[in-house]
Amino acid sequence: MEIINIEQGHPTVQQAMTKLQNGIYRARATGKPLAKIVHGYGSSGTGGAIRQAVGTELRKYISRGIIKTYCPGEDFGPFSSTGREMSAKHPEASRDRDWGLQNDGITVIMFK
Repeated sequence: MEIINIEQGHPTVQQAMTKLQNGIYRARATGKPLAKIVHGYGSSGTGGAIRQAVGTELRKYISRGIIKTYCPGEDFGPFSSTGREMSAKHPEASRDRDWGLQNDGITVIMFK
């Protein structure tokens, strides 16, 4: 699984979205079916602006046909339908160190 770290360097939301775009295209070019976005959770304890912006952007990538689906870290595991779908199609998902840990600081994407 490719790692897209958009949290590194404590970027602004706009800088993080640029990192996200570049990371998605770079990860997609590797041919791997999954990528993990590391965005952090935010220091407020209620979910950061970057985390929220990632969800908004990923919905756009789905509508444009670039990614098939995404799974927020809190759902990335055997107890969510999206987590099970990812694992069924790509068993390496369930071997990831964040599988089932409810990590709010990541989001996993599955390419088409």
